[in-house]
Amino acid sequence: MGVDIGGTFTDVVIEGPAGMTSTKVLTTHGAPEDGILSGMHKLLDASGLCAADLAQIIHGTTLATNALIERRGARTALITTEGFRDVIEMRTESRFEQYDLNLTLPEPLLPRQDRYTVPERISAQGDVLVPADRARIEAVVDEIAARGFDSVAVGLLHSYLNPAHERLIGAVLAERMPRATVSLSSDVSPQMREYERFNTTIANAYVKPLMKRYLMRLAARLADAGARCPVFLMHSGGGLMSLENAAEFPVRLVESGPAGGAVFAATMARRHGLEKVLSFDMGGTTAKICLIGGGTPKTARVFEVARSYRFKKGSGMPISIPVIDMVEIGAGGGSLAHVDALRQIRVGPESAGSEPGPAAYGRGGTRPAVTDADLLLGRLDPEGFAGGTMVLDTAAAQTAVATTLGDPLDLDVTQAAFGLAEMVDENMANAARVHAVENGQDLAEYTMIAFGGAAPLHAGRLCEKLGISRLLVPQGAGVGSAIGFLRAPFSFEATRSVYMRLSDFQPDTVRALLDELAAEARGFVRGCDPEAPIGTDCKVFMRYTGQGWEIPVPLARDDVQSPRAARYLAAFETAYAALFGRTVQGMDVEITVWSVHAATPLPDTGHEPADTPADAGAAVTRGERRLFDPARGEHVRAVVCDRAAMTTGQTVPGPALITEAETTTVVPASARATVRADGCIEITYGARP
Repeated sequence: MGVDIGGTFTDVVIEGPAGMTSTKVLTTHGAPEDGILSGMHKLLDASGLCAADLAQIIHGTTLATNALIERRGARTALITTEGFRDVIEMRTESRFEQYDLNLTLPEPLLPRQDRYTVPERISAQGDVLVPADRARIEAVVDEIAARGFDSVAVGLLHSYLNPAHERLIGAVLAERMPRATVSLSSDVSPQMREYERFNTTIANAYVKPLMKRYLMRLAARLADAGARCPVFLMHSGGGLMSLENAAEFPVRLVESGPAGGAVFAATMARRHGLEKVLSFDMGGTTAKICLIGGGTPKTARVFEVARSYRFKKGSGMPISIPVIDMVEIGAGGGSLAHVDALRQIRVGPESAGSEPGPAAYGRGGTRPAVTDADLLLGRLDPEGFAGGTMVLDTAAAQTAVATTLGDPLDLDVTQAAFGLAEMVDENMANAARVHAVENGQDLAEYTMIAFGGAAPLHAGRLCEKLGISRLLVPQGAGVGSAIGFLRAPFSFEATRSVYMRLSDFQPDTVRALLDELAAEARGFVRGCDPEAPIGTDCKVFMRYTGQGWEIPVPLARDDVQSPRAARYLAAFETAYAALFGRTVQGMDVEITVWSVHAATPLPDTGHEPADTPADAGAAVTRGERRLFDPARGEHVRAVVCDRAAMTTGQTVPGPALITEAETTTVVPASARATVRADGCIEITYGARP
């Protein structure tokens, strides 16, 4: 069973010998496990199974992310090196919006009075400059205990090279505050750059008690319901980790749901033999965009959560852990719209979520959301939403759109709904363009794979805007992230910062370091699946001496077993030229971070059958619906097809709507849809309006 808890819906998928079944239930924010159990029982009852039949449960959740965004974590203290108390408040001293005279920097996760210092110092080479004084440490810990903190983060200068002082503080905390949870930066994120490392450790400590209680409560509730199988968590790097490791390092669960979606898209890319894929995941609260090359999602080692300023880079909290590299914007079905001071329609990042939800849900929402616009534009059937389990209130949607957008801008309801939908589509298109440019890619060469409850509604228009000529909507697209959980390997990425210039390359040190990281990564994976074979791949982060940031450089097997400076330089120059179009001659190159990723083999999902008929005729339609065509700016008559009734090779010319229980696929007038042999809907474009 795969379970993805989103801001609006909880997706549940069960896969067994008889095939796959899925459902969507509204997320129960007060007790997220209630939604999981509700969806589980619904599917089990429909399949004639019981909870004891479940062999494995894989879970992804936004709980850690939401706790950081909403600032509702544990009461947390920080212990750091004397003189570095304000690192998380000083940040990097960069202005993420250069010309905003009223720029307000985000508040640090911990106020100054909750940050403590101890006299000690490790050098940038890992040598002890000022020994740690146990008596001084005990005094600080006693003060923290007296103030009743639930969790403590420990981040000392250069502890990624020498963790001895952090280990001493951890031992004192275990003795004097046995009930508190403790997070050491040398365990959570042993990488250079104090701001990112300290912030990551604080975030881990901040959500650790909450996540630990939730995970233990979930395991107990599942066991009580009869599901006594192992429970694994999806981590942000695109793999699975044990419940115990997830409770210890909950910061690795941030972005776990979106990571499942990227794994789902990568699985489809491999099945269809696609080298370049743009993954587009749009749910109820956010939209996620990810580049996939060669069947593998692009990864990074730093990302931001809780961006506070128009989703600009630098306005959030940096988290320094291995993560699938994606752009996430506040553009989901529940994203709320308003008119700003310049009389422009703005959408998101605020979301109606599931409580109360969009106005059309009839649960008390009065402000217009993207779902309300989709309903008024004819993209959604008010009687068939969520497989017919919910009836949408068209009148409530009209009132919300007219009151908030139409009346202030002197627009009729259709124009206002069109403006809302077009704005959210343009926001997503801009995010995709910027992400592609930052990675040196041309989206015209890409195939889009769309999934998530709202993505198939908007993907067709997005392709028109981006110049993408091919779109795939897989089976189960509405619950794609949950299916991705079932396709993910057990994996863990171990990283460490050890600075080394190629002019002073030390092969023995490199070999020993990579062996140590491989053993650490394999150990985590082995704890999930003791029997499975485990493979490893390595990469280093390199830059020209004097540059401020580094780029990832994958290592060949020979570079790990027999490291040589010349081969590392050649690999770096190849990667650098691919990103920037040229190399810099005559400059030394340095390595800052080393990484080893261990994983079990990817599940074999096969390849798309090659016997798709060229044209099996037109699909059977079940009526027509008035659909607003944004490219033409007017309503058109669109045929409606039931996806379950469509067979391999059948085609549908746009404009058309292909409906299923969890979502609806909009086929623009400029496109044509064909059912592929594996059940995917392939949408190809002719002349684009």
